[in-house]
Amino acid sequence: MSRIGKKPVSIPKGVTITVKDSVVTVKGPKGELSQEIDRDITIEITETELTVVRPTEQIRHRAMHGLYRSLISNLVKGVTEGYKKDLELVGVGFKAVNAGNILDLALGYSHNIIFEVPKELKVTTTTEKGQNPKIFLEGSDKQLIGQVAAKIRGLRKPEPYKGKGVRYSDEVVRRKAGKAAGK
Repeated sequence: MSRIGKKPVSIPKGVTITVKDSVVTVKGPKGELSQEIDRDITIEITETELTVVRPTEQIRHRAMHGLYRSLISNLVKGVTEGYKKDLELVGVGFKAVNAGNILDLALGYSHNIIFEVPKELKVTTTTEKGQNPKIFLEGSDKQLIGQVAAKIRGLRKPEPYKGKGVRYSDEVVRRKAGKAAGK
């Protein structure tokens, strides 16, 4: 049995969950999210919790059991608390400025990179003296925030020698030694 799949998802007050034609829709104070699930998996909803049930012990059903429970749990957390990702720009002359959902990044290339953040997310940037510029992404969709943060990080990944690049604020970059001095 899937340990994650067996755990029920608690439904907080103010959140409504509906299942129609194998599409789970979750509405809450921070918005509305939906997730399509496999037609074999069934959802049982009570007053305070939701349970994901699989029909058989087939490998395919066992694989999807915990997956869909986690995805639905992420939807519930997203519409109640929301998700946040922080990125940090490490490097001389690296800058980040946003105007609405347009992000203007100076990452050491010959030109600035203009990155359009989806309208479902809220982006803010800070630049304090003596600190690296930071980018904050907020929204209710965990998958979308992770995807956008990975794309921004992919514009200039942290390199192992000086550690320059775009990194997550909690990321640890393994450093390598430079070339050894000659005789």
